[in-house]
Amino acid sequence: MKPTTSNEIRQAFLDFFNEVGHEIVSSSPLPQHDNPTLLFTNAGMNQFADVFLGKEKRPYSRAVTAQKVMRVQGKHNDLENVGPSQRHHTFFEMLGNFSFGDYFKAEAIDYGWTFLTQVIGLEPERLWATVYTDDDEAFELWRRYLPSEKILRFGKKENYWEMGDIGPNGPCSEIHYYRGDLDKVDPRLLNDDDDLDENFLEVWNLVFMQFETDEEGRTTPLPRPSIDTGMGLERLVRILQNGNSNYDTDLFTPAMDKVQELLGDSNEQRAEKYVGYRVIADHGRAATFMIADGVRPSSGGAGYVLRMITRRAARFGRKIGFTEPFLAAIAQVYIDQMGGAYPELKLRREHILRTITQEERKFERTLDTGLAHLDAVVAEMKQRGATEIPGGQAFDLYATYGLPLEITRDVVQEQGITVDEAGFKRARDAHAAASCAGKFGQYETGANVYADALYELMESGQLENGVEYDPYAGSTAVSEIIAMFKDGKRVESAGKGEKVEVATAVTPFYVESGGEVSDTGRIEFEGGQFRVDDTRQPAAGMVVHVGEVISGQWKVGQSVTLVVDNGRRQDIRRNHTATHVLHKELRAHLGTHVTQAGSLVAPDRLRFDFTHDEAVNKAALGQIEAAINRAILSNYPVAVTYMGQEEAIGMGAMALFGEKYGDIVRTIKIGADGPENAYSFELCGGLHVSETAEIGLFRFVSEGASSAGVRRVEAVTGPGAQRLIAERLDTLDAVARKLNAPLNELESRLDSLLAEHRALQKELEKLQRQSAQGQFESLLDQVQPVHGVNVLAAQVDVADVDGLREMADWFRDKVGSGTAVLATVQNNKPLIIATVTEDLIKRGLKAGDIVREVAKMVGGGGGGRPNMAQAGGRDASKLPEALALVSELVEKALN
Repeated sequence: MKPTTSNEIRQAFLDFFNEVGHEIVSSSPLPQHDNPTLLFTNAGMNQFADVFLGKEKRPYSRAVTAQKVMRVQGKHNDLENVGPSQRHHTFFEMLGNFSFGDYFKAEAIDYGWTFLTQVIGLEPERLWATVYTDDDEAFELWRRYLPSEKILRFGKKENYWEMGDIGPNGPCSEIHYYRGDLDKVDPRLLNDDDDLDENFLEVWNLVFMQFETDEEGRTTPLPRPSIDTGMGLERLVRILQNGNSNYDTDLFTPAMDKVQELLGDSNEQRAEKYVGYRVIADHGRAATFMIADGVRPSSGGAGYVLRMITRRAARFGRKIGFTEPFLAAIAQVYIDQMGGAYPELKLRREHILRTITQEERKFERTLDTGLAHLDAVVAEMKQRGATEIPGGQAFDLYATYGLPLEITRDVVQEQGITVDEAGFKRARDAHAAASCAGKFGQYETGANVYADALYELMESGQLENGVEYDPYAGSTAVSEIIAMFKDGKRVESAGKGEKVEVATAVTPFYVESGGEVSDTGRIEFEGGQFRVDDTRQPAAGMVVHVGEVISGQWKVGQSVTLVVDNGRRQDIRRNHTATHVLHKELRAHLGTHVTQAGSLVAPDRLRFDFTHDEAVNKAALGQIEAAINRAILSNYPVAVTYMGQEEAIGMGAMALFGEKYGDIVRTIKIGADGPENAYSFELCGGLHVSETAEIGLFRFVSEGASSAGVRRVEAVTGPGAQRLIAERLDTLDAVARKLNAPLNELESRLDSLLAEHRALQKELEKLQRQSAQGQFESLLDQVQPVHGVNVLAAQVDVADVDGLREMADWFRDKVGSGTAVLATVQNNKPLIIATVTEDLIKRGLKAGDIVREVAKMVGGGGGGRPNMAQAGGRDASKLPEALALVSELVEKALN
């Protein structure tokens, strides 16, 4: 039986290549953490880039994947076409088979033809192949399956692949399928940009990595040519299910059926609203997978893309009839439909649904306001005859009202208006720089001297698969120095006082990963010592120890002993295992939507970020802390097991959002023999205690917000917790002694003292007010008429600026009409209040103008309303001189 459903077709592809010796490799996460030039994985080969470049070795030379891909960046940005187009998507699945110096063109073409014609049953007469213009080898290989007239030659634009100006490159061969009437086919239109025949569908691209280009532009053959292929699942399913578009397949119809069900639309209404239906189906799928891979809505980078496509789907939803959040229902369709192939969807179901609904609701609150402002901008432009919204104005619509550029563009395009997108990006980057946020999704990259060194060491045979990294076997190791680096350059030696990076063939030092900080310690030989302050992995397979030469002359090739600071490491172990216990109890007490969103595991403390949309109150924190300490005292065994990634996930192991795991993963199980009954079961490459009792005591230090929808707790364990509790008990004892009260009566004694303090404070305020009233009564004798206006300017003795304001109120109540400027000195700095009654404001007298001029005399400034204004200054000695100006200022204002 040939496969017919999308799930069957995907599995048939993986199974076919697995049967011919390919390792099935799980899809890497969508966010690209290892490649700073990409926000998202945009091709199947991304996770194998270092393998193709010879900088990383895998235990297999053939691989096959079904890779999650996002194309919303740079030249691969398909966003505007999603909806109207039959074939464009933001998220799609890329099926690919890869050879790392194993087989080449003949086998790649054989496998492609066999899979398409025999496994899934495409008709050979409907297939065409294209090859690079001078790739005669590929042309002849295709002639085994196709007549010459169905093998077309094209130039570099269509049939040549390059990683960049420098690096691997080579010709490629595309397989196309023709869906139309074979009697009317014109192969000349297969790749014609001006007159493309839509019945031709590119199915599969076979890249032959055959050459390498160096910095000087020289192209030479690769010693071990490789294969990289890519085939979009959506397009293949469309062919097999005979859909008029990619959306007419079981990849999208269940989601669009759900949209129709929720709206109650007829089939005719659904057909009329097809663009909205498609956008929701595509964007809903993309958002579901992005959230499952750890992306959270935000104003920059991958988070901006998630926010943008969620809001764009919500806006199209509003346009076709939705009035309430609906995307969670669409996400649930994809979780049910694709959760078998991608288990992370089911594992993070609750988090996906909560996150997408929260973002929808957040946008709902601002959408009407944002669109109203956009309508006003468009109306004003039409009045002026303008046709392009300035970039700064478009960015303000996003920054102030939450309208992403893409939504603004969608709305105004319908009215024949464009957006200055370059200006938008400039405004966005300027805003980011001003707020110290850095550029949105932009990074800088440079030459990697470490990767080059590793490549040379592997080529020379000094290393087989990179540095032997084993922080789990113990805290010491004997090895030799294979390379040293200083200020970004390789060096052969270093002496006392020099700060360098030392690479050894073997290292027991842990490299920071998953939030756990790196080991420190020392490297030594007889007569020489090197202090290790940090351990890093600047390139895959290369580990360097960062620090300072304390003694001796250090040279490449020197035999050395590496010694980790084991006391510090043990504190880190305690805190790391404690984060697993904490994660378990947070989920148990707050809900299974809680997942880890970041952490810091240091020797002195732990920090844990988790998804949760409200503060955790003190009572709940107390319950969680008690449960954690019960688990610690239960002295559960902590077991480390290695197993296949899919097997571990299938058994319920928790995995970090967006983390890239290998095919074989390390799991940490706390309690019980089997994972199904374990207290905690997580994928983790960190260091842990062997029993939970080694953690000692656990104590929360703080709880607060980390970012939108993410909370953060900090805690201490073991010796750190003991020190914290000892310090707090010592403080309690000291307070008890000062209050001359036993500990069990301390709280009531403090309550009593606070009550006495409040009573005394009220009495003091009463006396101060009485004193102020007495001062005020005597001040009335100083009121002078200026052109018939009552004017008072005086320095008084009051407790604060509120006392000045109260006196100003008394003045207005007492004299009925007039102006007063009152001043006092606080902390050797003058404070000034001016007041003007309403009738004099009409005659041109304003409190703000008066107080500003008076403040200048004392080296200050201020302002306020016409009837009341306040100022401050620096020189109290000039206050009498400044107050003497008031009558003159009033006279001048009245004239």
